[in-house]
This record gives sequence, C-alpha cells and structure tokens, in this order.
Amino acid sequence: MSYVGPDFDPPGPRRSRRGPMTVAVAALVPGALVGWLVWQAVGDSGGGGSTSATSTTSAGAPGSSSAAPGSAPAAARTPSASGTDDGKPPSSTFSGPATPATSDLPAAAGPLKGKVVVIDPGHNPGNFQHSADINRKVNIGTNWKECDTTGTSTNAGYTEARFTLDVARRLRTLLQQEGATVKFTQDGDRSWGPCVDERARVGNDAHADAVVSIHADGSAAGNRGFHVILPASVHSGGADTRAIVAPSRDLGERIAGNFVRDTGSAPSNYIGGGTGLDVRSDLGGLNLSTVPKVFIECGNMRDSKDAALLTSGAWRQKAARGISEGIVSFLRG
Repeated sequence: MSYVGPDFDPPGPRRSRRGPMTVAVAALVPGALVGWLVWQAVGDSGGGGSTSATSTTSAGAPGSSSAAPGSAPAAARTPSASGTDDGKPPSSTFSGPATPATSDLPAAAGPLKGKVVVIDPGHNPGNFQHSADINRKVNIGTNWKECDTTGTSTNAGYTEARFTLDVARRLRTLLQQEGATVKFTQDGDRSWGPCVDERARVGNDAHADAVVSIHADGSAAGNRGFHVILPASVHSGGADTRAIVAPSRDLGERIAGNFVRDTGSAPSNYIGGGTGLDVRSDLGGLNLSTVPKVFIECGNMRDSKDAALLTSGAWRQKAARGISEGIVSFLRG
C-alpha cells in the first residue's frame, strides 16, 4: 500500500532504536532471520535476489504517494487449487452488496476446524472509479480519515488491488485445506471499498481468531523487502487495542518467520530495522480491531526487483503459503 490515505499516512520521523542486525534482533523474530539466512545459504530458486536484511535505513516516511492507475475490478470466482488469476485480465466486472465475501467451498476437516480467519485484501480494483465514496471521512477511533484509497501499483501498471485479491484467494484455499472457516472483507464482488472501519468490523463481528490485511507498498526504488505491521497500544476515543497487542505481535512474528522461509524475501531494508516488524498507532484497520490482527506489506511495488516477484504467480503462491503457515502456527499455539 502507498503510505497515503486512510490507513497509509507516513509515519512521523523517529530515531532508529536498532543498529545493524544483531543477535538481539535475531531473537526477536528467530524464524524470519534464521530462515532467511538458511535460504541465502542454499540459494532457494524461488526467492529472487533480495537485499541484505542488515542494509537498513531510517523508518521515516517511505517514498511514493502515487495512486494506482485504474484497472477494472477483478472478477469474483471460486478459487482453483492455486486460487489465482496469475495476472490475467479479469473477464468481467462485479459490484455487489457491502457484505463480507466468503468462499463457496466448505471448510475441510483439519487442525483448524472451528477456527475463523478473516482475510482483508487491501483496497478494491474499482476504487479509482468511486473517488467521492472513498474520499469521505470515517471515524477510526482516534481521529477521522478517508474511507479508503486506490492503493499503489508497479511502474508497469499491475495494481496493488489485483495483487491483494490474488494472494488472498490463494491464502483462502490453503487455510480451508487446514479446516479453517475463511471470510473476506471483499472478494471483487462489490464496486468499491469497504471503508477501513467496515473492514475492521467484519473481523470483529465474525469473532475471528485471526485477521490479516494484505498489502504491497509504494515506496522509493531501492527500498526492498516485506514488513508486518503490528498494532500499538491505543486507548483513545473509540479505539482500544490493549487486549490485542500481545496476540497480534505473536501472530505477526509467526507470519514474518514463515514468510521469509517460504518466499526467500528478506525483511524490509527501510522499515523495522531489519526485523520485518513495524508498530503503528495511526491505522484505523488496527485501531478499531477487537481481535488479533496484523497487516503485511509483501514487498515494494515501485522497486523493479520486488515488482518482478510480486507479479510472479509462482512467487505469490509462496507468499500465500508463508502467510498461511504463520496463521496456522499461531492458531495451533
């Protein structure tokens, strides 16, 4: 996601509290860093040449504020075994009611039977056609922000909204194979939105055991890698995240570790001090959540090397697997 709009304002300047990668950092997200080092040693062919996790910079405001160019909304469809369109143009346009989308496939018997996971594909392919709707302000607990944004895109025009739906559909298939009940905040089945407050409400109303919001960043070229955004402790207005801070961190650390191992991507070299983790207090989707929730920025769409990964169907399958394995690990304890 581009750091502009309802949940994407640039974080304020702050001093880095971490130096170069140390044993202490490795202890913070052991799975992520050890897995990445193992990948480097064996040369996983699916990862692509990622930058070193020790090449960190200040986690101040990342670059691009550009909105994604328009693309037609992706068609809602029952996921295949791979659950993806593999970058092919959508065949039709769907608009529908503002209700959470669910899969037509029943949950299988498995270790996550009885568990509910809400997947939040960031943005919506049709947002660009509804500027008045997505620009209206909504209450995010601590203040007011725009309902949603269009998201970002690669320089070649592959939009974040298409990326997030593709990864989300792949993720749904994997989680259902583990027995989970999976709900979406949107599945290309509505013409725009939902707003960030409604996205949070879907997870809350479902009493979800875990919620993951899927995004891709729109930062400057040269900024590479993924990061998982965790909720800060917020108790102000209608926002109270105190009960979900600890379980959300557990969820985020497990996703980060498995994402490294499955994709071969390194933690962000521009946010999180090499840990792959970032804590935010300005995101409505986190502030309004009453259940464990994290965001994941899977890579930077404006960097050519990251973009080559994000536009690869094979890599997106690995990304979905890494997120799925992190969720499974969290829910099984």
